[in-house]
Amino acid sequence: MLAEFQAAYYRVDLTAGEKGLVLPPYKGSTLRGGFGTAFRRIACACRQEECKNCMLQPSCPYAYIFETSPPADSQVLSKYESIPRPFVLEPPLDNKTLYQKGESLSFGLILIGRSIPYLPYFILAFKELGEIGIGKGRNPYRLERLVAINPFSGKEAEVYSHAAGKVFNRDLCILGKELLALKSETAPELVKIDFQTMTRIKSGDIFVRHVEFHMLLRALLRRLSALYYFHHGLEWNIEFVDLIKKAELVTRVSDQTRWVDWERYSHRQDARMNLGGIVGQATYKGELAEFLPILKLGELVHVGKACTFGMGKYRMSL
Repeated sequence: MLAEFQAAYYRVDLTAGEKGLVLPPYKGSTLRGGFGTAFRRIACACRQEECKNCMLQPSCPYAYIFETSPPADSQVLSKYESIPRPFVLEPPLDNKTLYQKGESLSFGLILIGRSIPYLPYFILAFKELGEIGIGKGRNPYRLERLVAINPFSGKEAEVYSHAAGKVFNRDLCILGKELLALKSETAPELVKIDFQTMTRIKSGDIFVRHVEFHMLLRALLRRLSALYYFHHGLEWNIEFVDLIKKAELVTRVSDQTRWVDWERYSHRQDARMNLGGIVGQATYKGELAEFLPILKLGELVHVGKACTFGMGKYRMSL
C-alpha cells in the first residue's frame, strides 16, 4: 500500500528586489504561471511550440514535468489527455500583496517520485524567474535558499543558498512506509479536515460544494494511484471498491465550508478560467483508522484539481 511512494518538501525563500513585489492575494497562479515560463526557458533545447512534435520529448525535463501524456498502451487514465504533474507549489496562506525592497517571501515546493532528481532544474527555473520578474510590473527578486523539510520527522537541511551558489545533495525524502506506521491503534471516530486553499473535488461532472467523506477519499485514491503509476512506475494494488464502500459509511457531522470563486487568466489558452473551490472545515465520523495514511499523504500532495497552483491543500486533526 504505497510503501514505495516518495515525495520531497522544500521551503523556497525569496527576497524582493529594488522595486519590491506587487502580488495578488492568492499567489498560486502567479508563481505557477511564471515558473512554467522560466522552466521552459532553461530546459527546452529545441524551442518548438508543442512538445509532442519534438524529437527530444522523451528525455526533456520540461516535457516530463509539464507536458507528459499517458502512453498509448497505458492501463491507467488512458482516456485523459494529460496526467497529474509531479510537483505542487504551495503559496503562502496570507493575503499580503505588497513586499518592500529586501522583504522576504516563502512558499512550498513538493516534488513527487521521479521528479525529485530534477531539483536542480527547479532551482535554476526559480533563479531565472527572479530575473524575469513576477507580479504587477514583473519586478525581480533574488532566490535566497531552498530548505528540505520532512514534515513528519521535523528534520531540515539546506539544499541551496544564494551565498554558496551551489546545490547540496541532502536527502530528506518522505517515504510511503513512514505513513503506513501512522495507522492508529486507538480507532479514532472523528476527523476534522481543514481545507486551507480552494479545493475542487468532482462528483460525476459537478464540482461539489459540500464534500462527503467518500468523495474526498475517491479524489485522493484517483490522485495517489495516478501519481504512483506515472511517477513511480508502480501500481497500487488495493481493493478500491471495498475501501470506497467503507468510506461511504463515514458521515459528515459538521460542515463550516464555503465556496470561494476565483478566476485566473491563462495566457496559453488565451481565456479566463474559473477555478473556485471550497475552503473551511468539515468533520467526519466513523471507523477511520484504515484511512489515516491516505489522508496524511494527501496533506502533502493535496487533493482535487489544479494542485500545481497550490489548490487542494488541507490539514487533518483527530
